[in-house]
Amino acid sequence: MLLLAVAMLANSLVTNAAWDWPLVWRFLFARTVLHGLLLTLEFTVFAMAIGIALGIVVAVMRMSGNPIVSGVAWAYAWFFRGTPVLVQIIFWSFVGALYPYLSLGIPFGHEFVFFNSNQLIPVYVGVVLGLGLNEAAYMSEIVRAGILSVDHGQSEAAAALGMQHRLVMRRIVLPQAMRIIIPPTGNETISMLKTTSLASVVAVTELFKAVQQIYGANYKYIPLLVVASLWYLLVTSVLSIGQHYIEKRFSRGVTVRPVGGRAR
Repeated sequence: MLLLAVAMLANSLVTNAAWDWPLVWRFLFARTVLHGLLLTLEFTVFAMAIGIALGIVVAVMRMSGNPIVSGVAWAYAWFFRGTPVLVQIIFWSFVGALYPYLSLGIPFGHEFVFFNSNQLIPVYVGVVLGLGLNEAAYMSEIVRAGILSVDHGQSEAAAALGMQHRLVMRRIVLPQAMRIIIPPTGNETISMLKTTSLASVVAVTELFKAVQQIYGANYKYIPLLVVASLWYLLVTSVLSIGQHYIEKRFSRGVTVRPVGGRAR
């Protein structure tokens, strides 16, 4: 039955003229589409860099014994996970409407330096901030779960041997925590690639916006959406392959017992 369903789907892809494959191949490598793909990749890389770096900081703050520090980290994760990422992108992209000028100076006192918000945070930077700050809230929970998964007794034993806390984290805790952190981080990266399509609402010509502009002119919706889908599938496939090898690298020496099989 599954083979029959696959055969019927393949037949539909070949015989249904609405797919318009010649038009798909025509626009697959169009300059506008490739430029949009490049912006999509840039947004993904920069947003994930911010998300991972800030997520680690927030995760460490959440695990702090200081209630103020842990409370601030909790509030950060609560706010950014509780509001739609689309709203955050729009907010950061047009933050100049709320704060026309940003300044540095003494709190509640004299201000020394002024910045034009629209120049300091253009739409491109606003999209990166919206995506990155939102991702940091999710990454903080992923990192925290990975660290907590390591038996605390190992840290205590290392401390008893005279190892400093930073060395314990770097040599003992993090290498083991990475086995827990890598899989969801890979999934978040793949999800981020597709979430960048939300940048189209602020008129940034990433991949999805690029095909929107084309089918807005020729009204060929289906073929152009197929173009975008093919590029998303290609990039996510490459990311999935990279995630597989990274997981394999950090799982060395771990016994894997498949369901119904023997350990290997």
